[in-house]
Amino acid sequence: MLKKEEFYELEEIYKILKEIDFNFIKPEQSFAIRAMRVGNHYFTSIDIARVAGQAVIDAYKKNKGIRLKVNLDEPDIIIRTDVIQNEIYVGIDTTGDDALHKRWYRIYNHPAPLNPTIASCMIKIAKWNKNEILFDPMCGSGTILIEAALKERNIPIGKNRQFAYYKIFGEEIPEIKENEDIMEIYGMDKFMKHINGAILNARKAGVDDTIKFFQGDATKYCMDADIIITNPPYGLRIGSKKIIKKLYDDFLKRAKNVKKMVVITTQSEIFKQYAINHGFKIDMELKIKYGNLDAKIFLIS
Repeated sequence: MLKKEEFYELEEIYKILKEIDFNFIKPEQSFAIRAMRVGNHYFTSIDIARVAGQAVIDAYKKNKGIRLKVNLDEPDIIIRTDVIQNEIYVGIDTTGDDALHKRWYRIYNHPAPLNPTIASCMIKIAKWNKNEILFDPMCGSGTILIEAALKERNIPIGKNRQFAYYKIFGEEIPEIKENEDIMEIYGMDKFMKHINGAILNARKAGVDDTIKFFQGDATKYCMDADIIITNPPYGLRIGSKKIIKKLYDDFLKRAKNVKKMVVITTQSEIFKQYAINHGFKIDMELKIKYGNLDAKIFLIS
């Protein structure tokens, strides 16, 4: 953070930023202000960005005698100017405009994709490691399996991203050695179009040689795996709880010999009922907000 200060008038924002030393910006680099506002004010976030941007230009010109270039679309340096009630927070964005949770491998978009950060959390909850057979019987576009393979292969989530940090501090992106150990990761889906899409995503992520995908019905088949991590249909598009009950019942019946399972669902009571009916023990149930849906992640054994 470059500065945190209390203020009351828009003009004070100019004075606050004008006093900051922006000499870390190279003369040939461009910058942009990204402003956010929380609270009741007589000015907008656009006003904040305008005033703050002028302050940066004037401060740099006073110190260096050079007028900095502004690039609103692809700036080299992003300065975050957040106004929360009557406090202003000024800082350097070392990440960039794209949020850290975004992935580069999503070529095929499933109609009901799982958020990759939730998939990553589910893998951690399962405590899966490369020596265990991992299976997703309703893999969709392969998000859970790709996240698992990336983790164990030591491939960074931001592998192909040019983080602003390296531009600011002039450092080179460190070379990271990938793990090439053999792993048993399998994905199955009822629909071949999803399998083909998952293969495309895995190939883009560079882990298509690690994951084996095949077509199959989770209500009729379950392979002998150590761990299942899956995101089954919730019934939002099916529109019938009767169908969901049968799906969960048949799936859990087939999977009852699996040692451990992590499942996310909005139909938590239905899933819990059938899990107990088939002899599973509920080791954990975690409430989460998945978009605007109330969901639960279950760890069962």
